[in-house]
Order: sequence, then structure tokens, then C-alpha cells
Amino acid sequence: MRPEDDYPHPIGAEPNFNESMYLHLHDPGSGLGGFVRLANRPNEGRGERTVCLYLPDGRLGFSYARPEVTTNDAFDAAGLRITVREPLRHLDVAFDGPVSVLADPAAMDDPKRAFEGSPSAPASVRLAVRGLGPAFDHSFDAEGESFAPNHYEQLIAVEGTVRVGELDLPVRGYGLRDHSWGPRYWQTPWFYRWLHGCGDGVGFMGAHFGRPDGPTILGGFVWDGGEMHEVTELAIRTERDGRDEQSAITAELAGPTGRWTVHGEVRSAVPLRHRRDGQVTRIVEGLTRWTLGDGRALYGMSEYLDQIVADRPVGLAV
Repeated sequence: MRPEDDYPHPIGAEPNFNESMYLHLHDPGSGLGGFVRLANRPNEGRGERTVCLYLPDGRLGFSYARPEVTTNDAFDAAGLRITVREPLRHLDVAFDGPVSVLADPAAMDDPKRAFEGSPSAPASVRLAVRGLGPAFDHSFDAEGESFAPNHYEQLIAVEGTVRVGELDLPVRGYGLRDHSWGPRYWQTPWFYRWLHGCGDGVGFMGAHFGRPDGPTILGGFVWDGGEMHEVTELAIRTERDGRDEQSAITAELAGPTGRWTVHGEVRSAVPLRHRRDGQVTRIVEGLTRWTLGDGRALYGMSEYLDQIVADRPVGLAV
């Protein structure tokens, strides 16, 4: 990984070439959380743009678009623009456009009905994003399976403003950013668990990719405000609600330099889905409050992706 990797890359020959940036933010003062994601899929002639804002009063501001995209020159589509000001140090994020405002985030289980039954409101996002620690690069690919061959993540500090309708919130908080490029189908992983949280001087990321056969892929890091510690062992215990969605999580992370335990409480969950060739993939985006062993609180996400078989997620054991 080099600083220039923060910019878009040459388009690969794969029909499903994808280059995407994701950014999560949480302001513990206001209670605002959320993420934005923008992906270029130029060989398919389209992109993927998501804006997901967990509002302090429990509502959800959400918008998804598949804009026409035929190049990979910039991260700029469907009202969302991500600009690299200084590689691996400073990005600017801007979004302008309507979002659906859902009283119940769980209504996204049926997106058509959720959007038809919810009002829309103009939204504006302006964020300055600065890296807190070094970026961590890790591939989640297995032999014969490609999902994130070129991939890195970085804990961040975020400052700016978010407006949704009459709600005008200053943002001063933390989060995590993700950048990946290469071939991607959401149906490639059997299931995965992607956990992350960040606060003042501390943060972590842990990932568990399960497969129907073959070894599990694990990875992650813990940042203690000064050093980045690689995670080589990860154990996840999940409590679920009646919809098979995560509600509480305990994660034990370990590596050559230490062992850490974090407990997560999911404050709001948004079930999303992708369909391809008759296969249904569910991704539950859980806004999560994490507690370290010493009592410090972190804020982040628990993203649970599962293929759906016989109407149930396949990864219920993790």
C-alpha cells in the first residue's frame, strides 16, 4: 500500500471490477451516526451509492442509488463526492440530495414498502475526515474466491455538518474509513462479521469470513493511540432478536502483542439486501456502542452479511 493508492486505480479486466470508499461516523455528543459508501463499477456501466444516517431521535435517513458510471476517474456520483486532499491523511466528503426518513429503521426489511410509506427530506453532508492512525491493509480473499483483494481501513476523526430537513447538526466525532478495489460480488462470501469502533485515542476492527468449506479467514487490528496491534485471533459471540439480527455482541481479539475484549450493544439495525441470479444476500448494518474492559466507550458498527438459505441466514453460529 502506498499513499497514491488513496486515489482511483486503473480499471481491471474483471466484469465485476469494483472500487469503493466507505466512511462511518459517529458523534457521541449529538448521538448522530451513519455511513456513506460510493462504488464505481465501470465495466457494468453503473455504480452503487449509499447514504445511511442514524438520527439522534431514532429515525433513519436513507438513500440508495445506482448511477451510470463508465469511468474510474473520481469518487463522484449521485450527489456524493469524496475528495482526497492529502493521501491517507485528509479527505473531504460532500453529499446533497433527498433521503427517505423512516420512523423505524427495521422497515428496510421491505425497502419498497419502507420508501413508499416514508416522507423524503433534503439532506446535506459536509465532512472533513482526518486519519488518526496508520492505515491497515488486509485481503479477505480465499483461493478461488475474490471479494476484497486490495483493501485497507483507517480510524478517523470527523468534523463538519449534517442536515436532514429541519435538523441541522454539527459533527465532531470519530469513525472508520474503508477503501477497496478489485472484483466483487456480494454473493461471494458465505457470511462475514465486520466489527469496528473508535473513540478518543483507541479503536479496533475485527473481521470474520466464514465459508461452507475451507478455513475461516480472520483479521483485524487494535489501535491504542500510539501503536497499531495486528489481530490474528478473533472469537465472536452474538445475541440475536426474533428477526435473526444481531442485538448484542462480545468479541475477543488477540494477537502477538495482547488480548482485548469488547462488548457491543446494537442501538439501531438496518437490514439491507442484494439479489443476483436468484440468490439473496442480507447485510444488517448495526450502529453499535462498544465497551472496553476498562469501561471506555467506543462507537462504530457491526456489519453482518449472510447468504439466505431456506429463509434463514447461514452464519447463525457466529
